[in-house]
Amino acid sequence: MNRLSLIIAIFCDIEMKTIIYARAAEKELMALPLRAQEVIEAALDVYVMTGQGDIKRMKSRPGYRLRVGDYRVVFHEDLTTVLAVYFGRRNEATYRSN
Repeated sequence: MNRLSLIIAIFCDIEMKTIIYARAAEKELMALPLRAQEVIEAALDVYVMTGQGDIKRMKSRPGYRLRVGDYRVVFHEDLTTVLAVYFGRRNEATYRSN
């Protein structure tokens, strides 16, 4: 979570979910261009704080996807946690099961 998100959460006194990155997802995120990382992390922060974003439930496997421009975040969610399991640029193989 970036500093601005933390300030907004404290100011609004919002009970936020915790964002956790799976090890492989963290490596994928770090491999993306810096600007893409910033935009994706900001979009995740907005989703965690407000529930807003371009979100859809996955059809081919469990979880949800967040669309951020040409990038996708695949994640699982419960009442207190968002677990990011995939970050990457959208292509034909993005949602293919292994």
